Amino acid sequence: MEDRQEQISQVVVTAGQMRDIEKRIFAAGMPVVALMEKVAGLIARRILEISPTLLQNTFSIPANTRFLRVSPQAGGSRIGILVGPGHNGGDALVVARELHFRGYEVWIYSPFSQLKELTSQHLQYAQSLGIPIYQTVGQLPDSDLLIDGLFGFGLERNLTDPIASAINQLNELSVPIYSIDLPSGLHTDTGVVLGTAIRATRTFCLGLWKLAFFQDQALEYLGKAELIDFDIPLADVEAVLKDVPRIKRITATKALATLPLPRPAVTHKYKEGHLLLICGSRRYAGGSILTGLGARASGVGMLSIAVPESLKSILVSHLPEALIVGCPETETGANAHLQLPENTDLSSFNAIACGPGLTRDATPIVQEAIAVDRPLILDADGLNILAQMGAIATLKKRQAVTILTPHTGEFQRLFPDIANAKYDRVKAVQAAAGQSGAVVLLKGARTAIANPQGGVWIVPESTPALARGGSGDVLTGLLGGLLAQAATKQIPVEDIVATAAWWHSQAGIIAAQERTELGVDAFTLTQYLLKVLT
Repeated sequence: MEDRQEQISQVVVTAGQMRDIEKRIFAAGMPVVALMEKVAGLIARRILEISPTLLQNTFSIPANTRFLRVSPQAGGSRIGILVGPGHNGGDALVVARELHFRGYEVWIYSPFSQLKELTSQHLQYAQSLGIPIYQTVGQLPDSDLLIDGLFGFGLERNLTDPIASAINQLNELSVPIYSIDLPSGLHTDTGVVLGTAIRATRTFCLGLWKLAFFQDQALEYLGKAELIDFDIPLADVEAVLKDVPRIKRITATKALATLPLPRPAVTHKYKEGHLLLICGSRRYAGGSILTGLGARASGVGMLSIAVPESLKSILVSHLPEALIVGCPETETGANAHLQLPENTDLSSFNAIACGPGLTRDATPIVQEAIAVDRPLILDADGLNILAQMGAIATLKKRQAVTILTPHTGEFQRLFPDIANAKYDRVKAVQAAAGQSGAVVLLKGARTAIANPQGGVWIVPESTPALARGGSGDVLTGLLGGLLAQAATKQIPVEDIVATAAWWHSQAGIIAAQERTELGVDAFTLTQYLLKVLT
């Protein structure tokens, strides 16, 4: 049974769901003012923990930008608090008060004339403490840190002047900005910039993760994100989410628990899964090698790789433990059709992964794989061929599990009627899985995986180092190996897919830390997969 902290760390909510959860908390008797004090106290404590490190950092300041001086006050920092009209502004004001009492020199920027009652009371008290309050950006003194409490979750309208211009001016200052709950100006669900938005250095997400944190377009505004857990009762979360498909973050704890480890004391290679990879061509020989190396790292018991006959010797040299199946070739060097060993057919395998390096000349072999009643992963040219066949109509005829692993371009070819893949990845992947009956993995800075029932896993961190040719081939092999091993286990397929994607991204992160983001080619990535588990 997962503990509360682990369960909370997986939950992702929309703005509407968060409102409903808070309503239940308040209806149960939690005073709004008490919750605000608790949340702001946690934020202030976190800022105090971070500040010493912050002040030791050296920031590179462009010559044409304004430099904000370090103040010689007792606390060592001058901190500006940006206050909005709602309870997000109230949180910021309590933070201002707490930092003021701890010796920091604090000032407040409050540009709104109409405030919620509780926020107005906190502003009045801050003024009584002698904390300076400013209404325009031009009046603001220098500072070493800004705390953004202008708008919290739930903002839906575009920001306009004068607040839009004020945010743009604040972004131009050479000073870190910590946002409370969400950088002001971002849509909570889609992560779309509503006219303009704060570019945060760090964001304190309050209570539960919001969907915007996992939309690609929001990432450049979020900075380093962390969850401030203020003890939302799990019963309230469950009550609100019980009848809707869950959106969850895949965590290390969940991923490691899904891996086929430890193995039984008594087992053998066929009990640990038999995977068939169908990949490669004379033009793209490397795709078959990288896919095979990804599968090797999964620990799959038996690995067969079907490639054009002319690639057989090079595959044997890289993967001597695999059974390399040489297939007849087309004139262009693609797989013409399968030529499996005697007494073997496609139903002999626990899982099949098909696509990397094939070229579209291998259409008949992809059609053959789709027709068989075996768990199937389609990637790269496997997806392009599926798109030509008509993805939804073709997949609806399949009885076995199908997993699709497109990037955005492939996704749009597969599902041309789903228009929001770039702007609301979660809704797009849910729609694709629902229409096709497949488990769909949409690659990106925050990879999203949906099952046909609408449940979603999101990989919460990755690295730009994976933006290299061949990285996806490695994922296909890794995923295929895990799927084959799970054939006899009662594990939801989407959990296996999310675990593979998490493992893949973690290998990229570790490799980038050791070799820089420029030093992680796909072959190097395969060498870091097992480091994730050590």
